[in-house]
This record gives sequence, C-alpha cells and structure tokens, in this order.
Amino acid sequence: MESRPRMTKQRQVILEELRMMHTHPTADELYERVRDRLPRISLGTVYRNLEKLAASGMIRRLEKTGSQMRFDGDLHDHQHIRCILCGRIEDIEAEPEPTHCDYKLVAGTGFRLIERRVEYVGVCPACEAKKGKM
Repeated sequence: MESRPRMTKQRQVILEELRMMHTHPTADELYERVRDRLPRISLGTVYRNLEKLAASGMIRRLEKTGSQMRFDGDLHDHQHIRCILCGRIEDIEAEPEPTHCDYKLVAGTGFRLIERRVEYVGVCPACEAKKGKM
C-alpha cells in the first residue's frame, strides 16, 4: 500500500462523491457525478485519482465484477454480491477474515494468507422480476 496521497481539491471531491454513492460506480459513472461540482475535470484525471486513492487504501477497487472496474468508498469489513444479468453490486455483511477452511485451501502453496475476498453472484430482484414477465 502506498502512502496517503496529497489531498488535492479534485481528489477530495472524487473521494466525497464516491463515499456518497452506494452503487459501486465505474470511473465513468463517478466522472458524471464529479463534473457537477468540477465541470472542467477530465475523465483521465478521475481515473488517475481513483488509482492513487485505491493504491493508498483510501478506497477499494473491485476487480472481476463484470466488464468495467468499479470502486467502493466504504472501507468497513464487508463483501459484495453481483447480479450476473445487469451487473448491479450490493454490499452484504459476510465474514471478511480468513477462516480455518481458507487456511486449509492454501496450505502447501507456500503463500502466507493475509486477506480473503469473496464475490457472490446471483440474480437481483429487478432482473428476476423482468425474467418472470418474459
């Protein structure tokens, strides 16, 4: 983890907007929100700042959650569930700490387990309702 980046005005606005969103936005979605406050900001600036914030541990970069990388400003211990149809992501309260079973899974690999990340997948209620109407 890198040291905490200098908190520029742009970086502060990006962080504030991300923490207000509970939808785990893509950089493009966050860019649209940030532009309301900083009309002259570029998409590239949003991307670069998100990378710096993620590298410093101030936000989470959600990987393998569909085609676009998404970001989470909520750092409390939690996991995510993703709809396989629309890509919607929601927080769920699940044990983030490695369990005895996790340690057994990596035993013999030579790795020292430091974190467990689990992605749950399913069909969200909105997609399930649409499916039922077809």
